[in-house]
Amino acid sequence: MSKIENNLSTGSVLTRLVVFAVPFLLSNFVQSLYNVADMLIVGNFSGTYSMSGVVIGGQLTMILTNLVMGLCIGGTMLIGQYLGAGDRAGLSRITATLITLLAVTALILTALMLTFRDLILRLIKTPPESYAEARRYLTVTVSGILFIFGYNALSAILRGMGNSKRPFYFVLAACLTNIALDLIFVAGFHWDAFGAALATVISQMISMMLCIIYLKRNDFQFDFKPRSWRIHGAEARLIVRFGLPSCIQNGVTSFSFLFITAIVNTVGGVSASAAVGAAGKLNSFAFMPTQAISASISAMSAQNFGANRVDRAAQACRIGTIFAVAVTWTFFVVVRIFPAQMLGFFGGDPEMIGNGVTYLRSFSFDFLVIPFIFCINGLLMGGGHTMFTLITGMLSAVLLRAPACYLFGVVLDWGLFGVGMGAPVASVGTLAVMIVYLSTGKWKRNAVRRGGPAVVSLKGESPR
Repeated sequence: MSKIENNLSTGSVLTRLVVFAVPFLLSNFVQSLYNVADMLIVGNFSGTYSMSGVVIGGQLTMILTNLVMGLCIGGTMLIGQYLGAGDRAGLSRITATLITLLAVTALILTALMLTFRDLILRLIKTPPESYAEARRYLTVTVSGILFIFGYNALSAILRGMGNSKRPFYFVLAACLTNIALDLIFVAGFHWDAFGAALATVISQMISMMLCIIYLKRNDFQFDFKPRSWRIHGAEARLIVRFGLPSCIQNGVTSFSFLFITAIVNTVGGVSASAAVGAAGKLNSFAFMPTQAISASISAMSAQNFGANRVDRAAQACRIGTIFAVAVTWTFFVVVRIFPAQMLGFFGGDPEMIGNGVTYLRSFSFDFLVIPFIFCINGLLMGGGHTMFTLITGMLSAVLLRAPACYLFGVVLDWGLFGVGMGAPVASVGTLAVMIVYLSTGKWKRNAVRRGGPAVVSLKGESPR
């Protein structure tokens, strides 16, 4: 086994889960600081209009990242299953195919976004006061989307191999670089949203280069030479089959947030947009432990499904859920007691803080439900049940959350409190569907081996 790999199908489930989750949790924490740095520095040195522009432009960039990360989820799950089954040749092919596909996708999306950025900004009803700032931020970040995709893709591959430590080191370097450049570009040069975006792109480029250097020095299957850039048909079909549902789910979820952004812009304008953006950064801290544990469960689940150890995958889900609930429920209590103080970190505008408090009063109830959904998703993703997670994702984003936000926020005229209510309503409905699915026992089947080239086919067994 290579030094960059970590076998998660043996040893204590609790120990493996914690050892994998802690670096991932630290990575998420640093990543959140990385994202929050733009908001904090722009909010304190450039004002509400620039802050709103960063929120809107950043949300559009995040949609692109989430779309590609959907493919990464499928690729990461397949990498874990190949590794668990001991299929080295398949591991090499899936890695090369995933990296090449994502590079091509990044270039295509960059061209499309630069062409249609103004149309998109108008469609989501960007406030006129922050339009120019949102356009500047979006232009710079999509111009560097290749670096953003590259870092996230390589980190996802490492995590699929059970290695969560190195991605933490790389994102830490990016965070420190981003904060330093934010202070120079925004606080020093007063470049506002443009400076924040430039700092983000440069930081991601540095992270990606550090990741590539590490992989090359440790005999990674993909050596980044011209001959390695290729797409293997069978592996590409597997990535599309298991990654496309996650890609669609991420895309639909992100677009539903755009719909919600349009509602927020309609009911409250610039101040409401900035408030929801600030509250969203706080929410990211609440969800960090759950996301880290979910990713750990997914990585362990993939390797253990590949090694025919479904019992270990289920045990990882149970243990992870206990940790996720304990941490996220604690954050719920803190947000309920100190909402204004926490929002105050993003600027002293009383109207912004007031709107944010109103939004958090309802949205924070989502913290009580989301750990169960994330942890169950991690288990299902590892087993290749991406089609079911697509269905629940669509249910949550399209059929429940967006209509609930519109109903409570606009039709019933509850304003930002109603918009925030959409999240917990959607989560409760989604969790109910998941519980029914788990009760059927269908999740125990390895969806990867049921169709397409089996992960273990190169070891002498026939594909099922």
